[in-house]
Amino acid sequence: MRVAVSAGVSAGPTKFEQLKSGSGHLREPLATELGNDLPNFSDNAVQILKFHGSYQQDNRENRQKGREKDWQMMLRLRSPGGRISSDLYLAMDDLATQFGNGTLRVTTRQAFQMHGVRKQHLKEVIGTIVRHLGSTLAACGDINRNVMAPAAPYAKGAYPAARQLADDIADLLAPQAAEGSYLDIWVDGDLSFRIKPNTPVRRAKARQDQGGVFSGDKEEPLYGSTYMPRKFKVAVTVPGDNSVDLLTQDVGLVLFCDSQGRPLGCNVYVGGGMGRTHNKEDTFARIADPLGYVAYEHVFDLLQAIVAVQRDNGDRETRRHARMKYLIHDRGVAWFRTELTTRYFNHPIRGLRDEPRPKLEDYLGWHRQSPGLWFVGLPLLCGRLSGDQKQGLRHLVDTYKLEVRLTPNQDLLLCNIGTSQRATLKQELAKLGWQKPDETSLLSRHGLACPALPLCGLAVTEAERIFPAVLERLEGLLDRLAISKPVLVRMTGCPNGCARPYMAEIGLVGSGVNQYQLWLGGSGQLNRLAEPYLEKMPLDALEATLEPLLLAWRQTGMRRGFGEFVASSGHAEVQRLLAVA
Repeated sequence: MRVAVSAGVSAGPTKFEQLKSGSGHLREPLATELGNDLPNFSDNAVQILKFHGSYQQDNRENRQKGREKDWQMMLRLRSPGGRISSDLYLAMDDLATQFGNGTLRVTTRQAFQMHGVRKQHLKEVIGTIVRHLGSTLAACGDINRNVMAPAAPYAKGAYPAARQLADDIADLLAPQAAEGSYLDIWVDGDLSFRIKPNTPVRRAKARQDQGGVFSGDKEEPLYGSTYMPRKFKVAVTVPGDNSVDLLTQDVGLVLFCDSQGRPLGCNVYVGGGMGRTHNKEDTFARIADPLGYVAYEHVFDLLQAIVAVQRDNGDRETRRHARMKYLIHDRGVAWFRTELTTRYFNHPIRGLRDEPRPKLEDYLGWHRQSPGLWFVGLPLLCGRLSGDQKQGLRHLVDTYKLEVRLTPNQDLLLCNIGTSQRATLKQELAKLGWQKPDETSLLSRHGLACPALPLCGLAVTEAERIFPAVLERLEGLLDRLAISKPVLVRMTGCPNGCARPYMAEIGLVGSGVNQYQLWLGGSGQLNRLAEPYLEKMPLDALEATLEPLLLAWRQTGMRRGFGEFVASSGHAEVQRLLAVA
């Protein structure tokens, strides 16, 4: 396996790379420490735990000098396309109540996230998830993460094939040896819960030990013992549907099908990513570059080849420079294409097919799924499910055996609703506060925020807990200015970008206590990056800062979206308008 570094002569594997290679395919020291009586894992075990889908956290509001931290675990599901069976949903609901903090949270990668699990309960929680045919394997860590796809269960067009492709990619890029470690640790080695790929995926995985794709490790033929340099993210969508934030992914696929819904091929985009670090100019958000169009029969081989290029050339010395976006930024997409086709992939990559203008779909409200079946999209601001709504949804899923699907917008779909059940479900949902689920406030429909304080160790300030109030303030400002057009707002408590703020028309990125970087000029269709305008804007100054700019937008007649107005006005003019405040 070829391992590239950012510059100079390598001094040998870093401590983190040594930890991965010496872990026995992600087994130790996690397996040993899981059996001790301590309330927390060591730093080394925490790094391996991530690959198993869990982060160790502490409640920062309970910290007291000289006392043990309030240790707890957050874990995420592996749920391609956000699909959650009724049985798994009920199990997650029970686990959150019994062992978590009583809530479930829909993530921006279409997975459930559970907070508040104590170390001594972690094996029971993950084991229960696996026994209900769920998984947390590779939901975190330096590996392919949860594969995204349009959540809508439409039986029409390219949607069924896109959902199937997301499932197949998740199986294709699942680790092999590490899956054995995962099952050994959490379900005592019960191999009946192994991932069972379909025949095309199985045949593609069999090619992982061939050519440049082979890592040199027979047990882990694609990843090798050190896995990826950093996390790796894939999304699939259909032409025109940008619910998945396609250009923020390491690999984004737009699937084309014929009139019968049979897959033809994919437009492929590479090198997106949101994470950055304050005051580190060599870190930045980036949108993906177009790679080209690939026939469907070669898509699995292409994905394995892209993983191998990043595996062998990604920066393994400087972790903040390790994502594939930096490799492509530094060397160029032309180099990437040449490297890919010379060493790893021997099929044609043609020019992109034409696509319709992308749209941020959300699927809120009632929609026909197929003849005789419906689904309904329910808004969940910040994705948090708790209290009466959590209890009420459990009752509906249990009573009607409904499938649940989670969206990248942190909303929830109830699926497979029979026509005869629709009226009753409308009444039940109204009691839970969803009288008209497709009618939301002006900014909340597409607003996103990360969890931030008190549990995220990276957060420097608030996001989720204050986001409803921030939206209310902004909506009050828009109302006062007689602006009735929506604006895409996203907020994070740190620069890592988990809520993808750098794609928003207004992005608030935590830079200090109650202070935020102000990013402006992304698009409502999620196809352009925002730009930073203010480094440390006090949250109290939000309205005064934005009002002159919003007034200038209003004076144009608002024929274009706010982000389009900002982008076309130019940085200097926008900066001048902000300075008026």
